[in-house]
Amino acid sequence: MSDLLRAPAEIKYAEELDWLESIDDSPKPFSWRLSPKMVRLFILGSERADGLDREVAQKWFGDRSFVERSIVTLASDRGLLLIGDPGTGKSWLAELLSAAICRNSTLVVQGTAGTTEDHIKYSWNVSMVIAKGQSRESMIPSPIMTAMEAGAIGRFEELTRSTSDVQDALISILSEKYISVPELESGGGDDNIVFARPGFSIIATANSRDRGVNDLSSALKRRFNFVRIPVVTNKRSEAEIVRFRTEELLRRHSIDLDVPPTLLDVLLQSFADLRASAAAAGSDDEKLESALSTAEQIGVLEDAVLHSNFFGERTLTARALASSLVGSLTRREPEDLAILNKYLHGVVEPRSKEEGGSWPEFLEGGRDAIATLS
Repeated sequence: MSDLLRAPAEIKYAEELDWLESIDDSPKPFSWRLSPKMVRLFILGSERADGLDREVAQKWFGDRSFVERSIVTLASDRGLLLIGDPGTGKSWLAELLSAAICRNSTLVVQGTAGTTEDHIKYSWNVSMVIAKGQSRESMIPSPIMTAMEAGAIGRFEELTRSTSDVQDALISILSEKYISVPELESGGGDDNIVFARPGFSIIATANSRDRGVNDLSSALKRRFNFVRIPVVTNKRSEAEIVRFRTEELLRRHSIDLDVPPTLLDVLLQSFADLRASAAAAGSDDEKLESALSTAEQIGVLEDAVLHSNFFGERTLTARALASSLVGSLTRREPEDLAILNKYLHGVVEPRSKEEGGSWPEFLEGGRDAIATLS
C-alpha cells in the first residue's frame, strides 16, 4: 500500500474489511462480502451499542438515511444514482460501498463528452483480431462488463457528462442485465451474450450543477433509485470531514504538523461567510466561480499545510491559510479577486477588530495575497 499514490478503499482498509467479514454472521444478498448492516457500519463507523471488540472509524460523514437507502438499492436489481453539488462526497461514498460489497471499487467508467459505447460495453484487441479473428479472447471488456461477469459493482462517474447515445446503451444493461456481442457467432448457446451474475449493479454519480449538459432520459431515470446528497451545512459535521481528510494527508506525507482548532474555525467561518454572500448575490458575476464545497475547503487547508511544511516554519499560520484561500478560490481575474477583497474589507476587517485572535493575521495574509495576484 505504501507504493501507491492513492490506494483504493478495499486496499486501504483491507485489514478492517477482513475483520468485519470474519465476525459477520448476518444474511448477505447475492455474492456480497458483507451484510447490509456491516456495510453501513464500515462506512459510518461503530458505536458503543454495537458491542464490537474494536472501533471502526467513520469514513463518510452525512445522514445515515442516505447510506441506508443506497445499500437497500444495491440489494435490489436497480441502479443507484448519487446526485448532488460538487464536493459532497458522492464518489467517495460510491467507492466505499463498492469496497465493502465486492472488495473492488476500481471498475469505473468516467463520463465525459468523449465517452463512447465501447467504454461501457467492449472493444477489440486489433492485433489479436488480425491474427486469430474475433473471439472472446480478443475482446476487451469494459469495466461495466467485467462487473457483470464478476457479479460486482460497476461505477459510472459524472453520468450527465456523457452523451445520450452512451446513456441509452446503459438502459439495456440496467434492464436486461446482459450485453449482446453480435460480432461473435452463436454456436447454438450463449457464446455471443454476456450475462450479469447475481450481485451486479451500477452506482452512478451526477453533478447537480451539470443539469442541462446531457439530461437523463425518463427511461434511464426509471432504472435508477436517486439519492440526493446535500451540501454539508452543519459546521460540526464539516469540521469532522475536513479534519479527517487533513489527518489522512499528514499521514500520507509523514508530516508532523499541528492544525490548531482556532484556524480550523477560521476556515469554516470563512467558507460559511462566502456561501452566505453567494446566496445573497443578485447575479453570477457577484459570486465566486468556486462552488465553495467541503472538498474545496479541504483543498485550501491541504495547500496551506503543505506550503507551511515545505516553505514555512513547519507550523500552520493564519497568514498561510489566508494566502491559500485566496490562491485556491481565485479562478477568474479580476472578478474573483474583487469579491474576495470585498469580503476581507466588509466582513473580516470588522471581525478582526471585534474578536481579535487569528483574524487580524488572516486579514493581513489575505490582503497580501490579493495584492500579489492583482
